[in-house]
Amino acid sequence: MEIRICKDRYELGKSAAKLAAQLLNDAIAEKGEARLCLSTGASQFDTLAALIQEKVDWSKVEMFHLDEYVDLPETHPASFRKYLKEKFTTKVNLKAAHFVEGTEENIKTLSAEILKSPIDVGLIGIGENAHIAFNDPPANFDVEDPYIIVALNDTCKKQQVGEGWFATVDDVPKYAVSMSVKQIMKCKNIVTCVPYAVKAPAIAATLKNTLTNEVPATMLKQHPAFTLYIDADSASELNLPVVW
Repeated sequence: MEIRICKDRYELGKSAAKLAAQLLNDAIAEKGEARLCLSTGASQFDTLAALIQEKVDWSKVEMFHLDEYVDLPETHPASFRKYLKEKFTTKVNLKAAHFVEGTEENIKTLSAEILKSPIDVGLIGIGENAHIAFNDPPANFDVEDPYIIVALNDTCKKQQVGEGWFATVDDVPKYAVSMSVKQIMKCKNIVTCVPYAVKAPAIAATLKNTLTNEVPATMLKQHPAFTLYIDADSASELNLPVVW
């Protein structure tokens, strides 16, 4: 595990994008292609903006989407498919892009596709409740399926409202399709970008606790190639013991 503290969200995004691009280029050099998993949300804005500027042969990169709400149309402002298409997939010439569509049939198709080969780089965020993908606490650390349907807890819903995706908590869908924790941990490299003061409690909880599904992000510390990017704001509560 490596922790990189940046002065602000912009430096964080540029630094994380540089590392992600290097890892993708290493995979392409080694095997002629690379597989990338992307998360969404406000915390990924600057990283994705910087990543599309990096020198990567995107025609050799296959992208997988991390999660999506159940029964939310792509036209909705909160759709993560919409988010990724606007901020990433229409900006680079990808070999392929695999989106979570929020249906059971799509889960089967996507699960079969992702199991064909390991993901080289996973850009995995951490939520305000320390969730990874939509695996809210208490997260299921044991399920083997690559993609699962999960219920969203109230803290998660409030985050979506706070970031401006929905007007009220009642407007947030009750369920989402999420990459499972075990599937996330199969990524060869995990790069986690967590700016903003609102994420400071989640970062403190992640770093001060040993492995617990009540703080799902503690699982990331078990990964052999995990790099955590935080900024001065999200690091502001790190006056606590860090458990490696």
